[in-house]
Amino acid sequence: MVMLKRAAGVLAAITGMGFAAQAWAAELLGQPTPDAIDLQPAAAPLKHQAIFFHNVILLPIVTAITLFVLGLLIWIIVRYNKRSNPVPAKWSHNTPIEIIWTVIPVLILMFIAIFSFKLLYAFHDMPHPDVTVKATGNQWYWTYEYPDLKVAEYTSTIVPEDRTTPQLFRLAADNPMVVPVNKNVRVLVTGADVIHAFAVPAFGVKIDAIPGRVNQTWFRAERIGTYYGQCSELCGIDHAFMPIQVNVVSQADFDAWVKSKGGGAAAPASPAPAASSAPAASSAPPASAAPAASSTSAPAGSSAPAASSAPAAH
Repeated sequence: MVMLKRAAGVLAAITGMGFAAQAWAAELLGQPTPDAIDLQPAAAPLKHQAIFFHNVILLPIVTAITLFVLGLLIWIIVRYNKRSNPVPAKWSHNTPIEIIWTVIPVLILMFIAIFSFKLLYAFHDMPHPDVTVKATGNQWYWTYEYPDLKVAEYTSTIVPEDRTTPQLFRLAADNPMVVPVNKNVRVLVTGADVIHAFAVPAFGVKIDAIPGRVNQTWFRAERIGTYYGQCSELCGIDHAFMPIQVNVVSQADFDAWVKSKGGGAAAPASPAPAASSAPAASSAPPASAAPAASSTSAPAGSSAPAASSAPAAH
């Protein structure tokens, strides 16, 4: 009993220290919080779902399993040590227990899989994008391009240490990605030399940038502000010096930024139907012209070919 009380006291102290550390640290949005132990606050729908999956599904299950195994170990140590149990039992195997400890983990994993697959589907079920950004990882910087808005590729490099704060060094970039608030942003990610990874924790996105391949992810920033990320793949000696900075602005400010970059509005969707209707209109005259041609050529030849060409025109 003394060992059980001590173990419970240590566990309570560790839990209390964890909650105290979390309470002391004021969470910062879009960047790491010093001394914090929780995930970064969410600023996009995908991150909200990821936090729910971690805090509501995984964490209670992991905590329950850990406490159960700890209690089981303590019970075995106290009940079946040499002093308390000088004569050990001779039996081995217990079919009901072996079935239980096989079936229950399978059921737990199936329960977790339901929410896990739902979250994976949300990451891949990208809604219609309002803005498309192509992000290319280079050794060791990022380049961004807005193909739909005709914003040419530009380079985003790290801000020197003497031009930023210690908290934001290796996070701030000189030419950040700019996106409008509450808009679906599709990010096309690729690499120019080696494998990099595009990751912005506040949005819940992280995807590899692979040379010769284009991956895609998406986010919808819920608040105006500045959000930071980094390359999350070991890509060489200066891997720690290629930050990702995303400035989320209002639609008016975004339009002004696009204009300052020499871009313009995205091509409207209406030309596509107009282009498809044009062939239909242009195809009508040939259909009517064909009988006219056959009727004019009929007197020159026999009437049989003219008769056979008319049904073909129909």
